[in-house]
Amino acid sequence: MSELRKIIHVDMDAFYASVEQRDFPELRGIPVAVGGSSKRGVVAAASYEARAFGVRSAMSSALAARRCPGLVFVPARFDVYRSVSKQIRAIFHRFTDTLEPLSLDEAYLDVTHPLARGLSATEMARRIRAMIRVETGLTASAGVSYNKFLAKVASDFEKPDGLTVIRPRDALAFIAALPVEKFHGVGPVTARRMHDLGIKTGLDLRQFSEEELTQRFGKAGRYYHRVSRGLDDRPVSTRRGRKSLGAERTFDTNLTAAADMMDRLQPIAEKVAYRLHEAGLAGNTVTLKIKTSDFKTSTRQVSTGKPLHDAEEILEVVALLLHNAPSPPVEPVRLLGITISHLHSLTDGLPPEQLRLDLGGP
Repeated sequence: MSELRKIIHVDMDAFYASVEQRDFPELRGIPVAVGGSSKRGVVAAASYEARAFGVRSAMSSALAARRCPGLVFVPARFDVYRSVSKQIRAIFHRFTDTLEPLSLDEAYLDVTHPLARGLSATEMARRIRAMIRVETGLTASAGVSYNKFLAKVASDFEKPDGLTVIRPRDALAFIAALPVEKFHGVGPVTARRMHDLGIKTGLDLRQFSEEELTQRFGKAGRYYHRVSRGLDDRPVSTRRGRKSLGAERTFDTNLTAAADMMDRLQPIAEKVAYRLHEAGLAGNTVTLKIKTSDFKTSTRQVSTGKPLHDAEEILEVVALLLHNAPSPPVEPVRLLGITISHLHSLTDGLPPEQLRLDLGGP
C-alpha cells in the first residue's frame, strides 16, 4: 500500500484588503475594496466587512458601491502584496521544499517528508499560521488532509483564521455532507446543473457513475466522480506553470460601434490585469476574442517585446487589435474576451520579442 500524502493548503484571509487594513489603521473595522475606484472599475479584493454586504472580487465597482453604500475604495499596491507574499513563502520553505503556489496568497505544501522531523502535519500548519501572524501581522487559514482536493476544501471551511483537519477515516463522511457549491472546481453554473439533477451534496454526487457524470459534464465528470469518493492523486507540483489567463463577457445587447466595444473592453482588461497581479504574472501575447451575432468566433493576436500586466497597457494593445487588425467587426458583436499568454513571473528575466500580428480567423 502506497504512503498517504500529508498536504497543507494555506490561504491568506482577504489578503489584499487585510494588508491595507494592517498598514492603514483608519481602514480597520470598515468595509474596504481594493481597486475598482472608477465607475467602470473592477474590485480586486474585499475585506470581510465588505463581504458581509455581498461584495466580492471581480465584481464591478458600481455594483459593489450599490451593495455597500459605505464602501471605501483604496488603490491596489501590488508591489507591497508581492513583497508580503515572498515573506510568507519563506515561512513555507522552513517546513518543506515541495511547494506549489497558486497565487500570491495561497499555496499547497506537501509535508509528507518535511525538512524538520518529529512534527505532525497539523502541528506544522499551526506553526505556519502562528509565524505568519507574528512576522506579517496577517491571518491565514489552513486545511490539512491526505490530498489536494480535501486540503483545499478544508482551508475554506472555517475562514477566517481557521484550521481544519480532514483525516482519512473521516473523509467520506465529510464529503457526503459537503454541498456541491463547496467542491473546488464546481462553479455557480455547474452547481445549478447539478441541482437540476438532484445533486446537492457529495453523497448525492456519489450516487452517479463515472459514465453518467462524464456524459453530463465532460472530462470534469471523472474528477467529480473521484473526489466525491475522496480520491485525488494529483501531486504538489513545484514547477506549476500556467499557459494563459483571461476573461470574457457576453452582452445583453449586441454591439455595433467600435467605441461601445472599447467601453466594454475596459472592465474586461481590468479584470485580466487584477488576475495577473494576483498570480504575480505578466505576459507577452494579447489575444482579442470576438463572437458576432451569427455566433462566429474570430481571434486577433499580437506579441509584444514588453511583458504586460497593467490594464491600460493591455487596453492599448486591444485597441490596436480592434481598430487596425485589419478592421472593426462587420457583424454586431455579442461577446468580447481578452487573454494574456506567454506568461512569466514578474520577478523573472523576460526575453525580448518583436511585435507580431496574427489575425487569426474563426
